[in-house]
Amino acid sequence: MTATKLKRPVRETVSFSMHPRVFAALGADLVTSDTVALIELIKNSYDAMATNVWLRFEFNERYGDHIEIVDDGDGMTDTIIRQAWCVVATPFRKENPVSSSGKRSRRSSGAKGLGRLSAARLGSKLEITTQARNSDCFRLSVDWDEIAAAHDVRKCGVTLEQLDDSPFHSHGTIIRISDLSSEWTEDEFDELEENLSRLLSPFTRIEDFKIFLQRPDSEDGEAVQIMFPDFLNSPVYQIKGTVDDQGTIKAQYKYAPVKGEGARTKALKLIWDQIYSELTRKEQRIMDPGGPECGAFQFEIRAWDTTGEGLSILAEHLELDKNIIKKDISAFRGISLYRDGVLVLPKSDNSRDWLGIDLRRVSRVGSRLSTTQIVGYAAISQDENPDITDTSDRERLASNTSTREFQMLIIRVLRLMEAERDFDRDKSPNFKPVKDLFAAISASEAIETVKVLVNEGAEAVAVVPVIEELGRSLVAARREIENRFYYYSRMAAVGTISSMLVHEIRNRTTAIGACLKLVDESFDIEEDKRLERAYELATNSVTRLERLSDTFAPLASRGYKRGRRSSIVEERIRLCVELAENEIRKLGVTVRIPSSTTHVQINPSELDTVFINLISNTLFWIKQTPKEDRLLEFTVRHDEKHDRIVVFAHDSGTGVDEEDAERIFLPGVTKRGDEGIGMGLTVAAELISDHGGRMYCKYPPRHGGASFGFDLPAKR
Repeated sequence: MTATKLKRPVRETVSFSMHPRVFAALGADLVTSDTVALIELIKNSYDAMATNVWLRFEFNERYGDHIEIVDDGDGMTDTIIRQAWCVVATPFRKENPVSSSGKRSRRSSGAKGLGRLSAARLGSKLEITTQARNSDCFRLSVDWDEIAAAHDVRKCGVTLEQLDDSPFHSHGTIIRISDLSSEWTEDEFDELEENLSRLLSPFTRIEDFKIFLQRPDSEDGEAVQIMFPDFLNSPVYQIKGTVDDQGTIKAQYKYAPVKGEGARTKALKLIWDQIYSELTRKEQRIMDPGGPECGAFQFEIRAWDTTGEGLSILAEHLELDKNIIKKDISAFRGISLYRDGVLVLPKSDNSRDWLGIDLRRVSRVGSRLSTTQIVGYAAISQDENPDITDTSDRERLASNTSTREFQMLIIRVLRLMEAERDFDRDKSPNFKPVKDLFAAISASEAIETVKVLVNEGAEAVAVVPVIEELGRSLVAARREIENRFYYYSRMAAVGTISSMLVHEIRNRTTAIGACLKLVDESFDIEEDKRLERAYELATNSVTRLERLSDTFAPLASRGYKRGRRSSIVEERIRLCVELAENEIRKLGVTVRIPSSTTHVQINPSELDTVFINLISNTLFWIKQTPKEDRLLEFTVRHDEKHDRIVVFAHDSGTGVDEEDAERIFLPGVTKRGDEGIGMGLTVAAELISDHGGRMYCKYPPRHGGASFGFDLPAKR
């Protein structure tokens, strides 16, 4: 008889276990810098309802070099120490998000229950003395090295003792960190001071919480209060407002020049439909066309001209050294994110440009602001934006749709400010030579490399880096051409430069198209996702370069005689309206076109360029108008005295401020975001001018929006 073999259960639950080293991982390794670690501990004082907190770097015989954080907050009871402080990742703050003391209350700045472990990064020994109101005083001690060296987390803990003598008058906490992990340099102290000064929003002052810093080399052991420089409250450029839960941006822009001449304010509004229409197809697939997932928030961005004459004028006006001004702006540079009044990002220089502001500036250095020119904030609340959270290392935001939308909306606000700033500042660009402008639009090297790979029988993965690099160079080239043309179009040689642009772009994109065709025929692109993405980037870049060429084509043909062909105005309007028929139908815009037949002495392609630009502008800005009121009306009349045909396009959109009426025809002026290069109305006005006419805005507008008019010669 054979014995039956006992089998182990097919399915069972195996319990998690945790090695004591987890404390080091969560504390010393998870927090990215000593500055971030100290900020987390200061935030704990804020959450404890402290009104004052002192951060000191000291030396004495008992502790040696040590860091001391002293506050007059609520302190901890024996129960809180045992059930909250000693519980890693405690939900205490999440379950108790609001702290109160008397009539005061604060929303907690932390909820992960990991902030206290920041002390493990700073030093191996931690001692906390704490006392709550009407409670005993306690001291708890932790040796992080001993904990990390242990073998069983169940045998790890803190030493807790009750003290007979309390150092507090009533309540508070003292944190001492010794056996420091590193020596602090002067640069690190400067960085710490800068980041502490930004911990609480300077835009919405919290008067009942003050931070004092005592450096080891401070005179007479004096602690200096962390303050916000006064002059930062007087920006030259400012935009301030809100974004509601529907994604509508409402803001007020303010220009306050140092010399006081030309000061102005302007109300701005941008709705989600307009913002969404500017997104790339990839971004649109992620985001909801009906509205954002992120909630409402507030913002304010202040800016200065910190280069050239602008800085000199500012320094003279403030009676300050230019280097001091630069240093102060640098200390607060960029846009900070605050949740319920407390800093979320950035907490160190590593995350200073968490929005990628400087990266986006590369393509348009002239008009885009850098982090070294702005001091700004965005303010969210836990209630309105629960999905916008910082990662455990406190250096970035958790990636999700709400976060992406939130960041995109802030950048859109910045673009609004940049567009208005372009109107107000004196533009005097340094013109650069055109030599080698088109060097990057070349496929010769890529073609040779692909041919070699094909002959060698290489797999698709081998060609990926080649196409990726080609795509990157095309994107960079397109941006450079757009940026350069903005300057060249201000010169008299617009036609010459346009001809060169059209010629060079078309010749080179033809060659690049051949390279991409070779790749498509030689490899199965869809089998390699990375190759597919690179190929798509390159082909899209070629398409956009060709569109750029088409935009400037009407200005390029300066050689042929004007007026050899004629056009029927109403016929060209209908054709251009048909081209935009899908968008017109989607937006519910009523279009009125005269039934008359009016001949003008202008080539049809040139007239189409004018109407396409006018229609495009209308469709972008009319989205803010209620759907039932959206109207675009064209009128045509004959000025018999001068034998000119006068055409108007009237819409019911947001209109053009009268003070901006002349500026909108300047090259490079755009308020349509990154997709616009500010050349549409410039090109249209140039074409009308070539035929002896003028394009202009008429006031008051017929339907409350914009009324653009122009005149052309009647057919001879």
